[in-house]
Amino acid sequence: MRLAFCGNDNASAYNISAGVLRNVCFVDALNLVPHVFLLFITFPILFIGWGSQSSKVQIHHNTWLHFPGHNLRWILTFTLLFMHVCEIAEGIVSDTQMKSRHLHLFLPAIMGFVAATVSIVYYHNIETSNFPKLLLALFLYWIMAFVTKTIKLVRYCQDGVPFSQLRFCITGIMVILYGLLMAVEINVIRVRKYVFFMNPQKVKPPEDLQDLGVRFLQPFVNLLSKATYWWMNTLIISAHKKPVDLKAIGKLPIAMRALTNYVCLKEAYEEQKKKVEDHPNRSPSIWLAMYSAFGRPILLSSTFRYLADLLGFAGPLCISGIVQGFQNTTNNTNTTEKVKDPSNSYLSSEEFLRNVYVLAVLLFLALILQRTFLQASYYVTTETGINLRGALLIIMGVILLYNLLGVSALVGAAVIVLLAPIQYFIATKLAEAQKSTLDYSTERLKKTNEILKGIKLLKLYAWEHIFCTSVEETRMKELTSLKTFALHTSLSIFMNAAIPIAAVLATFVTYAYTNDKPLQPAQAFASLSLFHILVTPLFLLSTVVRFAVKAIVSVQKLNEFLLSDEIGDDSWRGGDSSVPYESCKKHTGLHTKAINRRQPLRYQLESYEQPKRKHTRPLEIDDVAIKVTNGYFSWGSGLATLSNINIRIPTGQMTMIVGQVGCGKSSLLLAILGEMQTLEGKVHWSNVNEMEPSFEASKSRNRYSVAYAAQKPWLLNATVEENIIFGSPFNKQRYKAVTDACSLQPDIDLLPFGDQTEIGERGINLSGGQRQRICVARALYQNTNIVFLDDPFSALDIHLSDHLMQEGILKFLQEDKRTLVLVTHKLQYLPHADWIIAMKDGMVLREGTLKDIQNKDVELYEHWKTLMNRQDQELEKDMEADQTTLERKTLRRAMYPRESKSQLEDEDEEEEEEEDEDDNMSTVLRLRTKMPWKTCWRYLTSGGFFLLFLMIFSKLLKHSVIVAIDYWLATWTSMDNANEARNTDEDKSTEKAYHVAVFSILSGAGIILCLITSLTVEWMGLTAAKNLHHNLLNKIILGPIRFFDMTPLGLILNRFSADTNIIDQHIPPTLESLTRSTLLCLSAIGMISYATPWFLVALVPLGIAFYFIQKYFRVASKDLQELDDSTQLPLLCHFSETAEGLTTIRAFGHEARFKQRMLELTDTNNIAYLFLSAANRWLEVRTDYLGACIVLTAAVTSITEGPHSGFVGLGLLYALTITNYLNWVVRNLADLEVQMGAVKKVHSFLNMESENYEGYLDPSQVPKDWPQEGEIKIENLCVRYENNLKPVLKHVKAYIKPGQKVGICGRTGSGKSSLSLAFFRMVDIFDGRIVIDGIDISKLPLHTLRSRLSIILQDPILFSGSIRFNLDPECKCTDDRLWEALEIAQLKNMVKSLPGGLDAMVTEGGENFSVGQRQLFCLARAFVRKSSILIMDEATASIDMATENILQKVVMTAFADRTVVTIAHRVSHILDANIILVLSGGFLVECDTASNLLLKEDGLFTTLVKTHK
Repeated sequence: MRLAFCGNDNASAYNISAGVLRNVCFVDALNLVPHVFLLFITFPILFIGWGSQSSKVQIHHNTWLHFPGHNLRWILTFTLLFMHVCEIAEGIVSDTQMKSRHLHLFLPAIMGFVAATVSIVYYHNIETSNFPKLLLALFLYWIMAFVTKTIKLVRYCQDGVPFSQLRFCITGIMVILYGLLMAVEINVIRVRKYVFFMNPQKVKPPEDLQDLGVRFLQPFVNLLSKATYWWMNTLIISAHKKPVDLKAIGKLPIAMRALTNYVCLKEAYEEQKKKVEDHPNRSPSIWLAMYSAFGRPILLSSTFRYLADLLGFAGPLCISGIVQGFQNTTNNTNTTEKVKDPSNSYLSSEEFLRNVYVLAVLLFLALILQRTFLQASYYVTTETGINLRGALLIIMGVILLYNLLGVSALVGAAVIVLLAPIQYFIATKLAEAQKSTLDYSTERLKKTNEILKGIKLLKLYAWEHIFCTSVEETRMKELTSLKTFALHTSLSIFMNAAIPIAAVLATFVTYAYTNDKPLQPAQAFASLSLFHILVTPLFLLSTVVRFAVKAIVSVQKLNEFLLSDEIGDDSWRGGDSSVPYESCKKHTGLHTKAINRRQPLRYQLESYEQPKRKHTRPLEIDDVAIKVTNGYFSWGSGLATLSNINIRIPTGQMTMIVGQVGCGKSSLLLAILGEMQTLEGKVHWSNVNEMEPSFEASKSRNRYSVAYAAQKPWLLNATVEENIIFGSPFNKQRYKAVTDACSLQPDIDLLPFGDQTEIGERGINLSGGQRQRICVARALYQNTNIVFLDDPFSALDIHLSDHLMQEGILKFLQEDKRTLVLVTHKLQYLPHADWIIAMKDGMVLREGTLKDIQNKDVELYEHWKTLMNRQDQELEKDMEADQTTLERKTLRRAMYPRESKSQLEDEDEEEEEEEDEDDNMSTVLRLRTKMPWKTCWRYLTSGGFFLLFLMIFSKLLKHSVIVAIDYWLATWTSMDNANEARNTDEDKSTEKAYHVAVFSILSGAGIILCLITSLTVEWMGLTAAKNLHHNLLNKIILGPIRFFDMTPLGLILNRFSADTNIIDQHIPPTLESLTRSTLLCLSAIGMISYATPWFLVALVPLGIAFYFIQKYFRVASKDLQELDDSTQLPLLCHFSETAEGLTTIRAFGHEARFKQRMLELTDTNNIAYLFLSAANRWLEVRTDYLGACIVLTAAVTSITEGPHSGFVGLGLLYALTITNYLNWVVRNLADLEVQMGAVKKVHSFLNMESENYEGYLDPSQVPKDWPQEGEIKIENLCVRYENNLKPVLKHVKAYIKPGQKVGICGRTGSGKSSLSLAFFRMVDIFDGRIVIDGIDISKLPLHTLRSRLSIILQDPILFSGSIRFNLDPECKCTDDRLWEALEIAQLKNMVKSLPGGLDAMVTEGGENFSVGQRQLFCLARAFVRKSSILIMDEATASIDMATENILQKVVMTAFADRTVVTIAHRVSHILDANIILVLSGGFLVECDTASNLLLKEDGLFTTLVKTHK
């Protein structure tokens, strides 16, 4: 057939006798002109532009901007493209009904489509390079297109073409679109004045884009890129090459920053406040404030959401149309079609929509649009107005179902609606189960934490199993509540899967028996698809109700918080503060009244006469820095904590506040700082008289800020240096002076990175004294006039206190002429004070100089003197027990494992690389894209092979049954129609019964299998969690002590907390969801391929695309997920530490700095979260579009190749489900990959070597009372910590007779403690042996050996539980024995006085007893175990002299007949020992009695005694 533009079956096609414009063909040809014109003009420009662009790497986005009417232009162009598609389709469909090809029907439309596409590409390039003059070409194109289309429309009107004809409608709409585009173009000229005007407007791109740090481009890109997240491509592809870090995701755009939104919401809330000011009983609404601040995006999102939901119904309607059309074509193949007259080639809309191919394309476009809207709505806001949506969806769905199936549809809908409350009930039960699980897991963690902290003691006493059992018990409770959780989860999953099956069953069975007409495939599959849509809002309903309740509660709490009183602003400090808060205004009014009312002249006179009486040191009123008159202060309860306070604090001098514990000293400081509620009275901060020369220096200081060190030290999560300078400029000289005054230098030297070491919550733990000294250093370093120190000496020993007083306070502060207020219990410093305030019971007892008080209040002065004498006696004791060296020792010990660890790591590195590549965060592509299948397999098998098999089998069976149900429906509906004419009524009813029976059986089986599968997955997850935790706990408890020295406690705890939680609660649902969506997609693809094998060919490119999308997404998603998690932690930490240190922050006046930091951290977390959600959208848009392509190919292949209409419907139904499940497959894969990290971490601990608990001897072969005598032979002993480390003891030989008292001494690191550990085989004895009472200890089972010896460690460890449990966890001893032990340890009276006696509770770590008492409990514990050998490892290092004396006495009396080995940290302790071993560098250098050893002048022991005395 020859091709001709106007067709060759119509002679009049080229006839122009009636005028050129009356010829249809000519008008169509005319329509080609504008399109060809545009292509000719724009191609060279684009070509040149692109050519020059490719030479640059990439135009940076700082030239991007949007011309006026940007979004409108994109929307109009897309609509135009859609109209062109309709025009092409209409042309082709009309053409198929002609005898010969009529190109003029569709060729202009095709050219128009190309031209519209080019126009938008052209516009985008002009816009991004900001060159508006080139828009003229587009302007001309719109005018020409508008004119030619109008001519066509006029021609149709003249010919009297009716409005119902599709071509007329299309032409009319296109005229409007071209007109609007023309208007948009004119508007650009009007605003930008780039042509026809003298001075064109210069426009700069948005501020964000000029800042190269902003990488989140969603607000700035064009509409297409916004909808498809095209701009994310660069990030997602680069993630493949190197991990995404904070630098890669840049900064937040200004409009999205926390500050912008904070201001926005604050203004809206203030508006609400103003509105309700007149109504005292109404409170401002946060909901309205949020709506007015962020209402627009929420509205926009819901609009998108509704549009998406309405478009969702296009699926079922198109399926119905396609199946119906397919059925008609197959039925009508024998009837000949009439050929249309070429002169009247118009199609009506109905005829057009009956074409199956048109429907397939429409379905494709509807899906693309629906998914785009859906993702847009997700991006703008996640889930809003969902309840309304749900209702709307259900109503629409039911109406459509009713149209399709009549009354029987209502039965199905009723099933769904009736089962919905059960869903809600299950959801509430789930929340309860989760809460109880949380309680148990907290308890379990507490116990695990105790075990890990006291692991050394547990191992030495062979008690690890007792404690392990206790954790296992709690774990069993936790698992029981996890079982309930799992049961409800699986029920919820089951309901989600079973409801649609039940509804469909009810509907179709009812239909079969109530209708005479057989069920049509079109009806069946459209209604199936509708049921799928209907069930979705009901699944979500339960979750939504839960979230809604949570949201309402949260907002209520927020409202209460925002309405609570605020502390006044700093205006009371006399500074020029900015905004006085309302609360402040209220109080000031109250003060003035109070003063006038309550103060007769008498009081004023007295208070003003005081300074005049005192002539020792002349003090003018101007010399008062702070004055409190008639102050009554409370902690918010309304009861005055401090009453009748009248004090003055002299400028530039030291004021001391003294008094008993709890008399209100700290409260007084806080009241002055404005932290307490002022009931009456006034705090007056004087202005500095700046004429005085002494204050010239202080002008640079902030006059009103106060440096404050609280009683409880508060540290930031930052380096030591940052904690001390606290936001002030760094001055090296001053910094050095301050650290020396607080004697911090030795401590800093011990830290791994000096003063750049992180301390605080997440950093290295310092002792109380070290923390306190850092806080004091911070207060001294600040350049402020006034310094408040609240009991800075409480945690310091005497040397440090004296040093701080001399260097820090008397020298550093007094030289600076700073005003100092010092709260203290150390009365020996009173003589240094310039002014003293003595307090009692919340009142001021006395005020004045020491001399004043001595003269006025002799009684008080005498009381102080007796107290000072007592303190002096304590001092002498204290001089020996040097607390600081102990603290430093602890710190050094904490640092030691870290150092040895780093030394170890260097040796291990080579081996590790070969062993486990996975742990290496290398940027090798293979590792970053590899799914951790090995770990998955380990996880699955830890649930047991039987359950694994059951799960796989039941899953496969369930999906086969579900496919069978749909397959049966397809055969049933197709058969019914084929047999309708042939069969008698009787045949029909038997056939119907047969079909319904099989359908019911299959549906029933499907429902039961749904339950079984959901249960097996959860059950398997539970078993796996149970086994993994059990193995982990046992492995850790039996691990060698070296492992605990080297592995930070937090790391081990993490395995038991975060990782166990993931394994318990997160992996099973992810696994379930992943297997379900994968199997659904696979069964769908299988079904479509079965119906139309050609589909497989089209599937290959789609499959490849899908593979790459998921591969790239998983890598980026993992990185972004980690970034989101890691940026959340600093935010939460900063928040908690700010809340904790509020008083300090407010005293320093640093609120703004902390607020700023808070906003910065919020922004950092938000940008990570935004990118994560954008990456999810990126994936979903792509998988959704892929799904739409699958639907299109499935529709086209089944229409051309399909066997019968039932299968066409089936194929399309399945293709539609694929679109819903494809992105779930990828997202679950990505989630699972992250979650498997937890399993991997747990496994890395499971591969650790345990201690060897077995011995060569059977426990029964060891005598019951061994060791009876306590004779110890050490023969050529060599010891090391691990077989790859150097020996710590070399060839030690010694003999200890039964009952001897032995002392072991030596310098730090000489191997003293290693020797004590060798007795318990806690270290590796690789040569030589220790023989106790004739048995070589290396042959004994570990448990036996350790349970027969006793040890008292340096750090006293107590566990939470009763006193009885702490002395005897094995419950072997009688009460008398326990009381005897307590009496020996001199604790009997104290324990008797406690409620419950032996059953009195010990808090965690024994915090409710002093250190000395704890050490005595440990002594009692050692006595309870009647062992003939006792080892004391520096047991007296951390206790005071009194307790130490008790210990020494007990050892001499109660342990007189036992062998006692004492490792001494002070040589003076072991001078009375029978024999002394002196170690140096791992060798035994001296061994004799003390008197003999002291005779050697140059002996090591003699030097030790001389230096230590």
